[in-house]
Amino acid sequence: MSNKVLVAGVGMVKFTKPGKSEMYDVMGGDAAALALEDAGIAYSAVQQAYAGFVAGDTCSGQTALYRVGITGIPVINVNNACASGSSALFLARQAVASGMVDVALAVGFEQMNPGAMSTGDAALRTPITVKIDEAVRKIRGWDDNAPSGPQYFGGAGAEYLEKYNVSAELFGRVSVKARSHALRNPYALFTEPLTLEQVMTSPQIFGPVTRLMCCPPTCGAAAVVVVSEAYARKHGLGNSVEIAGMGLTTDTSDSFESGSMLNVVGAGMTRRAAAQAYEQAGVGADDIDVVELHDCFSPNEVITYEALGLCEEGGAERFVIDGQNTYGGRVVTNPSGGLLSKGHPLGATGLAQIAELTWHLRGQAGERQVENARIALQHNIGLGGAGVVTILKRI
Repeated sequence: MSNKVLVAGVGMVKFTKPGKSEMYDVMGGDAAALALEDAGIAYSAVQQAYAGFVAGDTCSGQTALYRVGITGIPVINVNNACASGSSALFLARQAVASGMVDVALAVGFEQMNPGAMSTGDAALRTPITVKIDEAVRKIRGWDDNAPSGPQYFGGAGAEYLEKYNVSAELFGRVSVKARSHALRNPYALFTEPLTLEQVMTSPQIFGPVTRLMCCPPTCGAAAVVVVSEAYARKHGLGNSVEIAGMGLTTDTSDSFESGSMLNVVGAGMTRRAAAQAYEQAGVGADDIDVVELHDCFSPNEVITYEALGLCEEGGAERFVIDGQNTYGGRVVTNPSGGLLSKGHPLGATGLAQIAELTWHLRGQAGERQVENARIALQHNIGLGGAGVVTILKRI
C-alpha cells in the first residue's frame, strides 16, 4: 500500500432502543450524509462505497445510499458479524491505499429486535458458530438453557477469574467506568451513573456476568469518508486524520484447540490484528492515548486490555483499580461509554468507534475530550470470526 489514507469525514446518528429508531435505510442514509457534510465532499465525488450490516436483505447498502444519491458507483455489501462496519472500512481504505480510487465511503447500520439475538431462519443452516460451540463444549460444557453470547463471554470471564485468582468485581468496575464516561457523551443511550453494588447485584446472566455487564441491542448507523492524501491536498481538506495502520484477522487453530475460552472469544485474533496495525503504523501499545474497544460484555474489555498490550498478562486488575483505563490514567479506554453505554447496533459499531476517535484526535469531543490525543486505537471483533484493530494518527 503506497498511498496514505485519511479520514476526511465522520458521521453517526444517536443509537436508540429497538422499536424506537427510523428504518435502517433512513439511519444509514443520514449517517452517510453527515459524514459527507463533515468532509465537505459531495456524494458525486465518492467512487466506491461499502455498507456493513448483519440483519438485512441483499443490497440493503444500496437502499440506504440511494437516499443520498444514485450515481452508479459500486456499492459492496459487507457482513462480517459484529465487525461488519470495520470490515467495510478495511475495504474502503484498501481501495484508496491501492490507488484504485481517491474517495471511498464506508457506512454501517443495524435495525435490531429487542432482547437476545435470535438465529431466525439461520437455525435451518449450519451455524456460523459451529466451531466455537464445539470448543465451548470441550472446555466448559454447554448449557442449553443459556443464551450463547453470555455463555461465550461469561465462560471466558470465569476462566480469567480462575486463572488470575481475582474477583468478579473487576468486571463490575469496568461497567461503572463505562457509565462514568457516558455521562459526558450526548450520543450515549445510557448515561445514568452506576455503583459497583448495582452492577454486582443486578440479575445474573451467566457465570460471573450480570445484566449490567452486558451491552444492550440497539439500532443505529455511522459512516466514514476516506480519501487519498493527494485528494485532500488538492481540494484543501482540513481536519483529516490518518489511518496509519489496520489489521483484519480471522481465527487460527488456537481459537478452537488451545483449550482457552479467552481465545474462543477472540483474544488471539485481537493480538494478531493489533500486531499488524502497530507494525504498519510504526507505534506500540505504549504510544496510544485513547482507545475505543469492543466491550460487548465487561469481561471482554478486560481480556482485550491484555490482548492489545495495554497492560501485562494478568495485570488487568491493577490496571483497572489504579485508574489507568480512564482520564488521568495511562490510556483513556472507551471515552464514549463504549458498547455498554451506547449499545451495539452490529454493523454500525465499528464505524461509530472511528467517529469517536476522530473527534478526539481533532479536539472536537467536547466534555469527554482526551487532552492532547495524538494516537488512537480502535478494536472491533465479531465471533465467527473477524478481528479488526485500527491505528489513527492526528496530522
